[in-house]
Amino acid sequence: MSASSTRKPQARDSRPGASTPTMRAAVAHRFGGPDAVRVESVPRPRPQAGELLIAVHASDVSVADHRMRSRDLPAGFGLVGPFLLGFRTPRRPVLGMEAAGVVEEVGAGVTAFRPGDRVVAATGALFGGHAQYARLRADGAVTRVPDGMSFEDAVALVFGGQTALPFLRRGGVGPGSRVLVNGASGAVGVMAVQLAKHLGAHVTGVCSGRNLELVRSVGADDVVDYEVEDFTTRGETYDAVLECVGNAPFRRARRVLRRGGALLVVVGSLGGLLAAPFQRLGTGIRVVAGDLGASADDLALLMRLADDGAIRPVVDRTYPLEEVVEAHRYVDTGRKRGTVVLRVRDGAA
Repeated sequence: MSASSTRKPQARDSRPGASTPTMRAAVAHRFGGPDAVRVESVPRPRPQAGELLIAVHASDVSVADHRMRSRDLPAGFGLVGPFLLGFRTPRRPVLGMEAAGVVEEVGAGVTAFRPGDRVVAATGALFGGHAQYARLRADGAVTRVPDGMSFEDAVALVFGGQTALPFLRRGGVGPGSRVLVNGASGAVGVMAVQLAKHLGAHVTGVCSGRNLELVRSVGADDVVDYEVEDFTTRGETYDAVLECVGNAPFRRARRVLRRGGALLVVVGSLGGLLAAPFQRLGTGIRVVAGDLGASADDLALLMRLADDGAIRPVVDRTYPLEEVVEAHRYVDTGRKRGTVVLRVRDGAA
């Protein structure tokens, strides 16, 4: 049975005389804890010119969803937070920055995709993945899912992979590089370890003791248990440090970076972001920070690498859409390993 044959009939508003198609979605109408999210019926989007409508089978619950829902931002972003996320209510009430499923409709002018195609996408700041249907630009960060790969596995590659890959590329990571990944067991970390190894680097992963074997299993050459050892006092130096936690700013990471090396800041303070262009002066250390974006080419590369067995998705837990609040509670613990997948509809291929 093909993936597209598992689609259920679209939900419709049951009120007398109403004809607007609806869908089930996880919606946050206010900022707060996991209980701020609830599953309800909302209007189903329609694709405009140049857009796709995807029947979503799987998404994920990431730290980005936590930040949008709770308005919990890194140090220094408090003043700009309302402009980024919304003032009184979340700017994007339907969360979810990734979506995998089947193309349901295409808008005018779309020729690269057609109904029935199996795809995965990074919706980015538009969110919208925690719903039965998601609308996105056909020329955006969307690519086909290889035959035989499940939607859950495909979506688990996206958040971490499309975050880590541009940072590693900008950091000049390649054959013979020595790379340290701080936060190696999270969604970005497990993909960063694998991608750095694929690029030919020697990789050291920093994580808690409970996750040492996981990080070794995805290819780390060396592991550091941060609960018993400080990676900055081991006497090792690196060509690049990928900071995925927020506790290794420039003043700390520079201790282990070689001159000419790179600090790759996935999570950092606003002050660190603003100072990044100036921190190379006198140290020779480059700082790469900010949102490097996602691209269709990068997503396609991630799918090919996974299909070839060079990298693999790491799925911690899977929750059905109706249990999205529990998924948020688990992500809020800060102890997830890899990706928390949200199964949006049954029968996902």
